[in-house]
Amino acid sequence: MPATIFRKGLDLKHDVANELARDYHSQLVEKIKESNYSWTSGRLNIYLAEDFGFCYGVDRAVDYAYQTRRRFPKQNVFLTGEIIHNPHVNSRMREAGVRFLSDKHETLNNLTPEDVVILPAFGVTTNELSQLEQIGCIIVDTTCGSVLNVWKAVRQYSTDGYTAIIHGKYHHEETRATASKALDSGKGRYLVILDKREAKLVCDFILEKSSPEQFLSTFATACSPDFNPQTDLRQVGLANQTTMLMSESLEIGDMIREAIITRYREENLSKHFRAFETICSATQDRQDAVTRLLHKQDFSLAVVVGGYNSSNTRNLARICSERVKTFHIADASCLVSTTEIRHHHLTTALTNNSTPAPSETTTRNWLPSIDALNVAITSGASTPDNIVGKVVERLSELAALE
Repeated sequence: MPATIFRKGLDLKHDVANELARDYHSQLVEKIKESNYSWTSGRLNIYLAEDFGFCYGVDRAVDYAYQTRRRFPKQNVFLTGEIIHNPHVNSRMREAGVRFLSDKHETLNNLTPEDVVILPAFGVTTNELSQLEQIGCIIVDTTCGSVLNVWKAVRQYSTDGYTAIIHGKYHHEETRATASKALDSGKGRYLVILDKREAKLVCDFILEKSSPEQFLSTFATACSPDFNPQTDLRQVGLANQTTMLMSESLEIGDMIREAIITRYREENLSKHFRAFETICSATQDRQDAVTRLLHKQDFSLAVVVGGYNSSNTRNLARICSERVKTFHIADASCLVSTTEIRHHHLTTALTNNSTPAPSETTTRNWLPSIDALNVAITSGASTPDNIVGKVVERLSELAALE
């Protein structure tokens, strides 16, 4: 029996609206939005970026998950992995009885046609989806529309004989899913590059400045099977993990474009290079909003709220840290006292060859003892408003103690 797939919800949006409001909304955050995104409590002045928190794709994924639990109350409901990169939301899923196939004791092999499986906002690989369809279980697909747009571009590259160069983290669920789409045609190739340093290595090879051995020593785990840089980098098309830093994706595209022009001449550019617009508008909006906020005035510090394994949240922290002392925290519990804060270590190195656990560190004497404490706040696209609201409340408590 073929799998039943729900891609447009389960017609229970109004039924779960109160639950979603209870679990993720914040009256305080709504009040701050209505007050021109600013709020004052004693010496503390809070300024929120005008775009922050849940994006449409995340909001839709969480909504569909709640609808699924409501629609199938007596059946086993699974997620293939984290629905989004936020520990509070994923904990809420577990509390609702949703099981995670990514847990060590769970396996696809034990699924039956009566089971329900939710695909996360990141999507899943072609192979994973094929396995679920073969089992015949009920599938609720919450894959974000922005991710689907990237897949469309990558599939087109593959069909036309271009290697997909994906700016992203190879071990990230979304990037693994995107890379798998490059292989759908049976002749596609992909290469995942993490940053401008790795992009330069690709450019060096295109410009014949390095050997295949040198190239593969870096990218062996971040490219398609049997990847041959001598032939597979002659025609390339660019794509990106939707949560990456927009400005870096554009710079990487420019770097590779220039290398192609140098190697093959500008009149032949279209034969060797393609680039579709695959940058997520929600990711860009949040990055632009916090950049505008930081240019408005001087701040005492910035607080970025979100899961430590959330790429878009980490990139917001990178943007803030270039202008002001910045702390990326998971939630209000990280604000231990006026003299102690737990936060993500912004300088934790990223690599495509390993999956380091997000690093948390502690900073002492972090809260300035000044009359006007101006704090910029933003949050990742996977961070619900109630978490931001609790952070504002805790900041107000601590500021009053000084």
